[in-house]
Amino acid sequence: MNNIQVRIADWQEDNAELRRIREAVFIAEQAVPPEQEWDADDAEAVHFLALEDDYPIGTARLLADGQIGRVAVLRDWRGMNVGDALMRAVIAEAEQRDLKEQKLTAQVHATAFYERLGFKVVSDEFLEAGIPHVDMLRQSR
Repeated sequence: MNNIQVRIADWQEDNAELRRIREAVFIAEQAVPPEQEWDADDAEAVHFLALEDDYPIGTARLLADGQIGRVAVLRDWRGMNVGDALMRAVIAEAEQRDLKEQKLTAQVHATAFYERLGFKVVSDEFLEAGIPHVDMLRQSR
């Protein structure tokens, strides 16, 4: 891992890379149906790209209501703090937009990751796209 950077992405200009990452992680690896992966929120969301040097390796999005989602890191870059860098950038942007609460729906296996970033589980476990999830909430200080 050389140089990981996170930047705000443009849904139009960066569309191919955003789609490539989400298709690899959610559709190919996790068998999320494409019709559940792509939604109207993409056009309005603030998107983020994590890059190693200039190669896109991760993505996330932030909605106007503070909902964070579509957090994905390509398999070969997991465990290298890419997700952490992505989430810190999303949280910073949410706080800059004065979004006092950040919400997300986390896959159960990832709850400890989000808890380290200040999120707390606020729901019972439920299935989404056949994968166990919980709702989580973070309050800005």
